[in-house]
Amino acid sequence: METRISLRFLLLFLSIALVLLFTWVHLPYAPPNTTELLDCTTNSPWCTSKNRFQSKLTNLLKKPPKPTRHHNHASDTPHHPLDPLTIQEVNEVRSILSSHALFKSSAYALHSIDLEEPEKPLVLKWKKGDPLFPRKASVVARVDGKSHVLTIDLSTRQVTVQETGSHTGYPTMTMEDMTAATLAPLANAEFNRTIIQRGIDLKDLACLPISSGWYGKSEENRRLIKIQCYSMKDTANFYMRPIEGLTVLLDLDTKQVLEIFDKGKSIPIPKAANTDYRYSAQEFHQVMNKLNPISIEQPKGPSFTIEDEHLVKWANWEFHVKPDARAGMIISRAKFQDPDTGELRNVMYKGFTSELFVPYMDPTDDWYFKTYMDAGEYGFGLQAMPLDPLNDCPRNAYYMDGVFVAADGTPYVRSNMICVFESYAGDIGWRHSESPITELEIREARPKVTLVVRMVASVANYDYIVDWEFQTDGLIRAKVGLSGILMVKGTTYDHINQIPKEENQYGTLLSENVIGVIHDHYIIFYLDMDVDGSDNSFVKVDIKKEQTSPDESPRKSYLKAIRNVAKTEKDAQIKLKLYEPSEFHVINPSKKTRVGNPVGYKVVPGGTAASLLDLEDPPQKRGAFTNNQIWVTPYNRSEQWAGGLFVYQSHGEDTLATWSDRDRPIENKDIVLWYTLGFHHIPCQEDFPVMPTVSSSFDLKPVNFFESNPILRIPPNVEKDLPVCEAAASV
Repeated sequence: METRISLRFLLLFLSIALVLLFTWVHLPYAPPNTTELLDCTTNSPWCTSKNRFQSKLTNLLKKPPKPTRHHNHASDTPHHPLDPLTIQEVNEVRSILSSHALFKSSAYALHSIDLEEPEKPLVLKWKKGDPLFPRKASVVARVDGKSHVLTIDLSTRQVTVQETGSHTGYPTMTMEDMTAATLAPLANAEFNRTIIQRGIDLKDLACLPISSGWYGKSEENRRLIKIQCYSMKDTANFYMRPIEGLTVLLDLDTKQVLEIFDKGKSIPIPKAANTDYRYSAQEFHQVMNKLNPISIEQPKGPSFTIEDEHLVKWANWEFHVKPDARAGMIISRAKFQDPDTGELRNVMYKGFTSELFVPYMDPTDDWYFKTYMDAGEYGFGLQAMPLDPLNDCPRNAYYMDGVFVAADGTPYVRSNMICVFESYAGDIGWRHSESPITELEIREARPKVTLVVRMVASVANYDYIVDWEFQTDGLIRAKVGLSGILMVKGTTYDHINQIPKEENQYGTLLSENVIGVIHDHYIIFYLDMDVDGSDNSFVKVDIKKEQTSPDESPRKSYLKAIRNVAKTEKDAQIKLKLYEPSEFHVINPSKKTRVGNPVGYKVVPGGTAASLLDLEDPPQKRGAFTNNQIWVTPYNRSEQWAGGLFVYQSHGEDTLATWSDRDRPIENKDIVLWYTLGFHHIPCQEDFPVMPTVSSSFDLKPVNFFESNPILRIPPNVEKDLPVCEAAASV
């Protein structure tokens, strides 16, 4: 009997080994100078999201994007200093690296190849028609277990190895890291035995690579990752069927299983019933009243134009959009044409999501380490999925693709990654109607139309919808929507009446044997404001209550604004307080309006959830940029990632918080504003099995930037300008 079982496991192990060997042999590879391009509508390891390693599941969920336009990226050429590297340039980088002494070793991986942007003063002076500056690439690589940052001059083929300091941490994982990590446990007989003992067929297994954070010296000097698995039998939504209590500790470099923790044998795997969120899987016992389709018709076409794939022009706005493997997308050189002077005025040099911090509030063995840094650990852009026309974006949208690289430098296309469209939801730009008592028959109103630039990152279970909205009055809104699927915990309980009052479940019982764990989301934005020029100041405008004197007024109190210019970084570390309100202005003290006010923009807060974790908690040390909602730092091109350059397993000594504690001067300097959107999430049953989107945003609003209302001269809509449509007959 024992011999038969041993032979069974030997055959299983050999089968898995053959699968791994076959996969490795057939991974697409292109030698230097090739023009080969991976298309991410295929099931390539570097094209798939980290949660979809099983071919069965990939085929189940894969839905190629509908064609929107045909673009041959192999022939792309840059037109703007900030345009991303082209396919040809990426292949040139690979060619240069192949002959460099550092890469003679076979044990290397390219974690990123991105444009190294020219120095900011050069970009500010550049005008269309000027020659481009020498194109350079920034490369993050690991060679023989060591991390390197290199600059490659594409014109001279010179390679410069940059100093990265002594900070801890590792680069963003590659897609190959994630894919190989989820496969590695299958080569371990003990793991396979454990899965079978849980009553799960190996073919129904789906696993996730979970970044492990940092919790002490025992975790130093090697890249570690933890693997947890799920059953995808009878559902596409395997997230709702966790194999609770089973965690594999893996060496990410060697793919060696270091430990298997199995403490959940008594916890059942939740049932598959009612977990599938696809429309085709729904049972319509009670039909929801269907909404008639809504679509914005534009008989004359959209009002925006996109030049050379990246330069967007709309209304009075002009800005540059670039896909980015780590940030997702970057908005640069945002300028607004003054309605009075016609001058194209600088507003923001650069804006993007710098980091996302998602700590789960369960301190138990299988959960305490779930404190994700989605940009620095997984790559927010790498996880961006193709947008679904008519559902993710309306019919008038324009789509942009992203070009990223595999670990060997092979370029591939993430199609339909960003969409740009005009939005009108019946909102009002401005209005006024005169009361009949004035005997003035005036009724003036203007519709509010917004330009939206959107991407969606599906970081395993969660979907993050990131919008940059531009309004005709000069306002910029950064908006984040959360949707997707909860990360849940298996439990023995199927009703709250069974749970002892003293037993902490760290979340909400959502369905039988399923707990949605409490967690937070923090998204910090990097905002390099250049309001009418680079030398700006940060002004905290405190709104204070003043008491009137007895003989001054029948009133007892009133409010006044007290302006305080921040001299140094610590003056601009802001914790928002409801009963100590303030406004937060970025002004140009050398540029004044006609009546003498300094021109500026103000940040209008939203999504103000703040971290409540202990400051000495290891995850909070790494996510210390959430200690304040607003920070202001002097511009430093090396300080862009709020969690540090190397986030994976970092100790937290290279974060926005450590930079800002230097307390550098920021008055009348080139400054960067940082704003953190925060969400506390206590799951509820409405989040099961897939969550309705919840959104929050903050605004960058003109404050004395214009001489008067900038949309005063926008004409109203009239019936003859709009398409004539006849509604279908009512039933």
